Amino acid sequence: MEAFLGIIIGIIATIGVVTYLKSAQQKRLANSQSVILLEKIRSVCKFITVEGDFAEIYHYEDVKERFLKMITSKKKALVVINAKAHIGYDLSKIQLKADKDNKKIFLEHFPQPEILSIETDLNYYDKSDGYFNKFEASDLTGLHQEAKQHIQEKIPESGLIQIAQKEALETISLIETIVETIGWKLDYSALEIEEKPKKLEK
Repeated sequence: MEAFLGIIIGIIATIGVVTYLKSAQQKRLANSQSVILLEKIRSVCKFITVEGDFAEIYHYEDVKERFLKMITSKKKALVVINAKAHIGYDLSKIQLKADKDNKKIFLEHFPQPEILSIETDLNYYDKSDGYFNKFEASDLTGLHQEAKQHIQEKIPESGLIQIAQKEALETISLIETIVETIGWKLDYSALEIEEKPKKLEK
């Protein structure tokens, strides 16, 4: 009888150890999966970038006055701006949370699209100096800044922001597929993608 009880206790202990080891292994697997998923999501989001080309004509004029405003001197230029703008997302603002017990990834916040960069190439036509108001290096630097500002103001009406938002929504669908392939679920019920673009920081 004692031998039989010993066998039963041994079997129960073995089952307990095996169950514990399996549970620990599953937890380690869930932890590993959550880390991999979060990294994959950030990696996929990294490629959401929309590029747009602009060609604009900009009229520059500067007037200086001398001798109690009796004499004026004007410098002017017709500037053709060729620019390339990149719209995308700041990945550091994406808020993700993993629920390892229920195998869920929560996408809690997706940032609004931002102007990541504006590259400008300026060509000058009909450039003329005033008698005491000539173009200097600082004027050309200022013109480049004004050109960037001019393009930045054109971006909202270009449709690039809407394209970036559409890309983000398609990417979220792709993320959902990636998550589901290993038996997890993506919850983005709290998600809002704002419409207004964030301006390029100077």
